[in-house]
Amino acid sequence: MIGKAAVSAISVILVVGVALAIVGVVQHQSSSKSDSASDQISTQQKAVSAFCGKTDYQEICQKTLTPVADQGVKDPKEFLKAALQSTINEVSKALNFSDDLIKNVSSSTPRVKMEAEDCKDLLQFAVDELQASFSMVGESNVNNMTDKATEIKNWLSAVISYQTSCLDGLSEAPEYQSLMGKNLQNASSLTSNALAIVSELGAILKAYGLEFNIKPSSGSRRLLGEDGYPTWFSASDRKLLAARGARPNAVVAKDGSGQFKTISAALAAYPKNLRGRYIIYVKAGVYNEYITVTKDQKNVFIYGDGPRKTIVTGNKSNKGGFSTFKTATFSAIGQGFIAKSMGFTNTAGPEGHQAVALRVQSDMAVIYNCRMDAYQDTLYVQAHRQFYRNCVISGTVDFIFGDSATVIQNCLIIVRKPMDNQQNTVTAHGRADKRETTALVIHNSRIVPERKLFPVRFRFPTYLGRPWKEYARTVIMETTLADFINPAGYLPWSGDFALATCSYFEYGNRGPGATFRRRVKWRNVRVIRRSEALQFTVNSFIQGNYWLKTTGAPYLPALKN
Repeated sequence: MIGKAAVSAISVILVVGVALAIVGVVQHQSSSKSDSASDQISTQQKAVSAFCGKTDYQEICQKTLTPVADQGVKDPKEFLKAALQSTINEVSKALNFSDDLIKNVSSSTPRVKMEAEDCKDLLQFAVDELQASFSMVGESNVNNMTDKATEIKNWLSAVISYQTSCLDGLSEAPEYQSLMGKNLQNASSLTSNALAIVSELGAILKAYGLEFNIKPSSGSRRLLGEDGYPTWFSASDRKLLAARGARPNAVVAKDGSGQFKTISAALAAYPKNLRGRYIIYVKAGVYNEYITVTKDQKNVFIYGDGPRKTIVTGNKSNKGGFSTFKTATFSAIGQGFIAKSMGFTNTAGPEGHQAVALRVQSDMAVIYNCRMDAYQDTLYVQAHRQFYRNCVISGTVDFIFGDSATVIQNCLIIVRKPMDNQQNTVTAHGRADKRETTALVIHNSRIVPERKLFPVRFRFPTYLGRPWKEYARTVIMETTLADFINPAGYLPWSGDFALATCSYFEYGNRGPGATFRRRVKWRNVRVIRRSEALQFTVNSFIQGNYWLKTTGAPYLPALKN
């Protein structure tokens, strides 16, 4: 019995030992799985944190990108695509709402209907450029994603401009403006987030280089081929532009001596699937017509017999019942637009209030040896990269305005006599997000009063600018400022709006109006150093060295002195 008891005890001990061993193994395996799962969650959270950490709207960013991380995705391209796709979806919803808005607006309020239609156009532009950004990311590989950042930031900055312009246009109808604002809220947040991610892309990729297997970047994306012409140029197009005196595709003349009597008719003949330039020569004359170079009409080059001889004119105005967007005599939307030796005017006068002579939305646009004459809101530099050279621009209130990356170089800026109750402001920049790559740069130019204003120039205060949007940014450098410039330099938009966030920089200016000591004491109004001024030159700021050389316009690539 004692022996059996001993055997039984040993058996029990063995059984218990085996059981404990099994439990230990199971617990170890379970612990290993738990640790592995924990590591996986940690990696996923790390990826989402990397992309969302620099954004201003982190909650919606995490909501957007967590599903990508949950799938175990490690390719950074997929995170960026997800950020862009969610933005496309939200802007598309707002676009659909604008359709509903147009249908529901009473026929008795044609102005509001027009503004809702403007919203639809602007949001369609936004969707198109978001899709272009998505395609660019999709076509790239992880090793050259940072090369694409400049282009994508350019497009995303334009998308923000379109959204704010849509809302601004509905200011006459606060109820509809509020409804559209609610529909655009997520879209605006996601666009800002996407811009933040692209702006910080280099740091994100560097921080997670091992996980994403990043290789060193090969350098900036070339906008030109090895021969100095844009990569989309055909061989025949290169020969055409290399030859002197390239023949126009269309000749416009009021007297019937050309192929067309109107500019509109010449543009309507724009060939489908064109590659290269579509050149329109407009003979001397005053052309009373409203022109739009559409987004599908890329690389239009229009030239005349001189800015005082070939003139496109109109008189639509805000007071006349038109939205600011629709007052433009001439609108250039298609990429790569060039105008040379042309005049653009709006004759609505100061009583018409907002009345645009030229509106430019085209990316890589060049306006050379042209005149833009009106009063309030003469030149609408709406979006993208623009360059103005040897031009005359005249007006009164906010007469150079918009949210683009624009350099105005070697130009004469003429301030006109306003109405008795008005003050003059040369610029009103519309940068609404701190990461937008936009600013208005006036370089090596002159700002002077017109003859009518000169005798009474001190009766009408004239300022260099006022902040239209929260992060307005204007740079005036190596420019002559006449004595009528108010010593304060800049005027508030409304109360203390944007005074702590806007930026007004000056560098190397000359003339009695350039004295800086009495400028307003806002946080970012200052004289900048040379190293900072170089960031706003043609080559650095609008990448002019990649595309301006083929346009025929002269330009200073850096500072003059």
